[in-house]
Amino acid sequence: MTDVSFQESSYAPIGTRTLSILVENRFGVLSRIAGLFSARGYNIESLTVAGSYDPALSRITMVVRCEPVLAEQILKQVKKLLDTVEAVDLTDTNCVEREMVLVRVRAPEAKRTTLLTEAEIFRARVVTATPDNYVFEVTGDSNKVEAFLGVVKPYGIDEMVRTGKVALLRNLTPRISDSDETVLSAAG
Repeated sequence: MTDVSFQESSYAPIGTRTLSILVENRFGVLSRIAGLFSARGYNIESLTVAGSYDPALSRITMVVRCEPVLAEQILKQVKKLLDTVEAVDLTDTNCVEREMVLVRVRAPEAKRTTLLTEAEIFRARVVTATPDNYVFEVTGDSNKVEAFLGVVKPYGIDEMVRTGKVALLRNLTPRISDSDETVLSAAG
């Protein structure tokens, strides 16, 4: 029996990759990009699309479970699409990553104070409260969100919604344009 989370040849675990793709806001762009992954049989674990600093552009943040080599190959194909401005793998870079969860947790009267104290450790915000439950909002990296869910699970989670991961490089590195690369390669 083979565990699907391992590569068959080396039995090394396949990790997740965080990909950031800046695209022009045009009909069908997301479908074409997602199609590159589905055509290879890889599932997109989370997908977030939103506007960027420029209203004509959107940022797509994808988390996919695949080998780094495959992510690199797909990003090369994504870069060939006319609507792609930039496509990078942020997995091994110095970046800020966040996601958010809204979770409705059962809160019987006898456990409300303890639940609120535990939630405070995670800086969880109470969005709404009823006599039977709390709805918490937690924002942070994936590990923080997972840890919070682990703490409130014993109370009983009635419902939950979770955003996909968003990520942004901490600082920009100077980019070399194609014309600069030509000059550099001619000089060297």
